[in-house]
Amino acid sequence: MGGEAATCVRHYGTGTKVKRSKSWSRQRPHGFTLIETVIAMAIMASGLILLVNTWGGSFVRLDRTQRAFEAAELLNRKMIEYEIKYRGRPLEEIKDEEDGKFDGYPEYTWEMSSKKMEFPDLASTLTSREGGADAITLNAIKQLTDAISKSIKEVTVTVNYTRKGKKPQTFSVTTYFVDYNKSASLGVPGI
Repeated sequence: MGGEAATCVRHYGTGTKVKRSKSWSRQRPHGFTLIETVIAMAIMASGLILLVNTWGGSFVRLDRTQRAFEAAELLNRKMIEYEIKYRGRPLEEIKDEEDGKFDGYPEYTWEMSSKKMEFPDLASTLTSREGGADAITLNAIKQLTDAISKSIKEVTVTVNYTRKGKKPQTFSVTTYFVDYNKSASLGVPGI
């Protein structure tokens, strides 16, 4: 048969004999080897892990954005409520502290605190300049800061988000209520 050694192999199931050359046994069989299959599985698994991590991070960011949006809306709602409630009223009517829960949002609570506006001591700044400040100027500055402190009240509203098993988060906003009806007497006649 052309100098090639042939072996006789019985083809099972049909009872016929098939001739096969020795070189056939060195040929690559059809299909994948075990190492090729393992490498392909490793590549697919790492791709799947990257995909799941990307999706998982997106869901966490989406949840965080949703919480921030809800908190901002609840802060806005509560601040508008206070602005309507105390519009045109004396600052003394604003309570020092208040708290409560939001209807429809069981994971959120709110707190309100208010305090008089505090100004820094401007007299020390004026006296530290070269030449200092005279007594009239210091007195006028003191009366002006006292009048402003009595006319402005700082109000802070805080929304707390608490979910079981999670670290509580707080969101705050601060505004200033001004009583324009307070007189600002500076101790100078005509002013």
